[in-house]
Amino acid sequence: MTRTLKNYIGGEWVASTSDKTTPVINPATCEVLAYVPEGTREDVDSAVQAASAAFPEWRATPMLSRAQYLYRLKGLFEGRFEELARIVVEENGKTRDEARGEVRRGIESIEYGMSVPALMRGYKMEDVSSGIDETAERQPIGVFAAITPFNFPLMVPLWFLPTAIATGNTYIIKPSPQTPISMDLLYEIMDELDLPEGVVNLVHGGKEASMAVMEHPGIAGVSFVGSTPIAKLVYEVCAKHGKRVQAQGGAKNYIAVMPDANMAASVTNIMGSSYGCAGQRCLAGSVVVAVGDAYEPLKAELLKRASALRVGNGLDESTQMGTVISESARERIESMIAAGVAEGAQPILDGRGKTVAGLEQGSWVGPTILDGVTPEMSVATDEIFGPVMSIIHVPDFDSAVDVINKSRFGNAASLFTSSGLAAREFKYRVNAGNIGINIGVAAATASFPFGGQKDSFFGDLHGQGLDSIEFFTDKKILIERWIEGRGERATLKLESEGRQEHVFPHTTINF
Repeated sequence: MTRTLKNYIGGEWVASTSDKTTPVINPATCEVLAYVPEGTREDVDSAVQAASAAFPEWRATPMLSRAQYLYRLKGLFEGRFEELARIVVEENGKTRDEARGEVRRGIESIEYGMSVPALMRGYKMEDVSSGIDETAERQPIGVFAAITPFNFPLMVPLWFLPTAIATGNTYIIKPSPQTPISMDLLYEIMDELDLPEGVVNLVHGGKEASMAVMEHPGIAGVSFVGSTPIAKLVYEVCAKHGKRVQAQGGAKNYIAVMPDANMAASVTNIMGSSYGCAGQRCLAGSVVVAVGDAYEPLKAELLKRASALRVGNGLDESTQMGTVISESARERIESMIAAGVAEGAQPILDGRGKTVAGLEQGSWVGPTILDGVTPEMSVATDEIFGPVMSIIHVPDFDSAVDVINKSRFGNAASLFTSSGLAAREFKYRVNAGNIGINIGVAAATASFPFGGQKDSFFGDLHGQGLDSIEFFTDKKILIERWIEGRGERATLKLESEGRQEHVFPHTTINF
């Protein structure tokens, strides 16, 4: 019998208060993997109550002791590495190698959380005034939560949770109902850590649970990764309810290729960027800008490589590209391809109607290349979130920069070139939060913030890196002066000046 997932609240697995469920479907085989409850406000409130109750004790736990839980968590992850990767493949549809990379990046985020004791330090200045010292101390804030996406069901939650709990906060994750099983396994592993009850909590659900997270007065801050319309909504609702918020939105990432680029190496990188995870990542390169004479050889090589990609079940080690997340996603992607063709784009490689033998009902979209695209076409301006590459031909470098900067998105942009001058101009002038130079996927490591500008990010502090330390802590400023003496008038000996000075003459200091 197919199981129904439970929430993890206060250190226990508990059933949702909702009797409504949604099937979790393997997009390659159409097998129902589990049923996920459509969580309620009551579910979220229970998690908040548990996290709030756990916060005082967890905050008082020595920082090095908090970090030790993450050391143990890393070891457990390493021991179940392949199991974690398999779950990601089954519920998301990506390939085994892509899933292994996701698990590895998740472990990297755990390792970053282990470094919090060295990063959470405050700062101090002596003698800001006569005999007065000033200190800034970082302190945890309380209960935080994340609303996470389907495309990296394991990695994205780990951008936030390890650092949040290492800094002394308690945490709630509300995963995507399309890919909740990875989080179910994560919390099964964390249950082995014997964390204090309520430090980490898991609530399943859809819109109602998400709105409850955004609006609950007991949650201090929310992290979100998803589409731009929802990211903007999360930002507005959380701000209205007085929360800290970091909301990573959608993207339309451009890759410019100069005539002097190493063409073979460039195409290899572009293929991984455009078709890795079936184009379903926020750093996917979806528009290739061919500069000048780069156009013809670049187009020919891209067409050759993309046509040869092996599409199939991600559990098959020979598969190079898996499925998109669902049948509705397939329909949306194919309709956007059709819209581009209607606008004048030329489908030199058309992935619509793709099937895989033995898995005909799967959510397949083949690698697609649209040539003759102009910057005004919908396929150049709107996020498709699928394995669709658009090619724009421009005459020169300045035109490439102009095309990129006209996009309303600003998640990532890359340049392939052998010119240091072009590289410097690109990173200086292009308005995107993650810049790649001869890199197809400009993904920040855990010790750097995951950038984003314009409609790709709403907030002030990004996920990961030192931004995450700032997001999960507040600075308390301590200004102190110590005075010798008793009674209503006290004096302070200023030894360095060899004299006495009266301070606070009208202040009574009681001992």
